Amino acid sequence: MGQWLSWVKSNDREILTILDNLALKAKETAEQLVQLFSNIEKSSEYQIKIKQLEREADELTRSIFAELNKTFITPMDREDIQRIAAKTDDVIDYMEGIAGRIKSYHVTSAPPYMLEITKELLNAIKEVELLISRLKDVKADKSLVDHCRKISDIEHTVDDLYRTAVGQLFETNDAVNIIKLKDIYEAIEAASDRCLDVADVIEDVVLKYT
Repeated sequence: MGQWLSWVKSNDREILTILDNLALKAKETAEQLVQLFSNIEKSSEYQIKIKQLEREADELTRSIFAELNKTFITPMDREDIQRIAAKTDDVIDYMEGIAGRIKSYHVTSAPPYMLEITKELLNAIKEVELLISRLKDVKADKSLVDHCRKISDIEHTVDDLYRTAVGQLFETNDAVNIIKLKDIYEAIEAASDRCLDVADVIEDVVLKYT
């Protein structure tokens, strides 16, 4: 009996470790995206790195779901873990899509506000990584709510920058360029929304247990 309980506990740790590794992949991807917009003449180089990170993140996400399927007792509600993993993976997917669009659309200079927005996204993802790294204490650490609210504040900043950028974009007359850049802006705003989704799930979990 004791050995079985030890196996269950070990699986709990495994799930949280894989989830934390997924959050670290998200942070690394965001750092690469910031570098892409800081050195857009090397965008193909960063796009390749981001694509590799996205593939590694997919493997981690599959591993989390596989562990959940064979674990009877989980560190928190199974559905909450699934949502955190899926939304974190979504953030990475959106970032990979942004890098891909830069290449596909042949963007040769950083769109206005894009570097600033991407840095804010990185800040949000750093908060997500911190939250996920402390999930083992989620039932006792109400301070996590403050970090969830900080992500909400960052998301509002991203929304403001997004509206400003798109507003200025529509002051131009190049319809094709408007379509391309608006698509990129929308993708990065969506990535920010997914960070907020993760924060909302974790805040719900904290309030549920404390």
